[in-house]
Amino acid sequence: MKKGKLIIISGPSGAGKSTIVRALMAQSPGAFFSVSATTRAIRPGEEDGVDYHFVTREAFQELIRNDGLLEWAEYVGNYYGTPAKPVLEKLEQGFDVILDIESRGARQVMDKYPEAISIFVCAPSFEELEKRLRARGTNTEEDIQRRLLKGRSECEKADMYTYLIINDDREKAAAEAAAILTAERCRNKDHLSVLKGE
Repeated sequence: MKKGKLIIISGPSGAGKSTIVRALMAQSPGAFFSVSATTRAIRPGEEDGVDYHFVTREAFQELIRNDGLLEWAEYVGNYYGTPAKPVLEKLEQGFDVILDIESRGARQVMDKYPEAISIFVCAPSFEELEKRLRARGTNTEEDIQRRLLKGRSECEKADMYTYLIINDDREKAAAEAAAILTAERCRNKDHLSVLKGE
């Protein structure tokens, strides 16, 4: 059985990562979207195991000690990370696994798994990014400014990714993401076994 593809999606808040993830999930039936673990408190409307795996600080630190995370970081006093076991199990079973993570975590995963497909998604301009964040109507001014600052920092690291999608049109961006996955599945090394009769 062929191993699944590990796909990293990164980009600033408001860039349209969710659109890309939905496109890839639609193209890859049975694809697994990795749910991150966090030590922060659960918020109203969130569901454990769907939005995050909400764990204690002690449990998270044990995962760190036991190399049980593909990547992790501490942000505003809370830990966030990707549990390794479910991701690796799905890959071995032949399923594609999608990670929606920030650049710091992406770098950790790329170092461990250089074969990972890495895609950075961004808006066509910071003005457009701000417009999208404001259009949500759910963020405070302080939150918007913080996200924009973080977005600039993320975009400075875009050159470490293999692919870059400028999301100026939702359907076009989704099609580009699907094309990337199709091209990656056609790599020579993934098909040589057929020619060799294996």
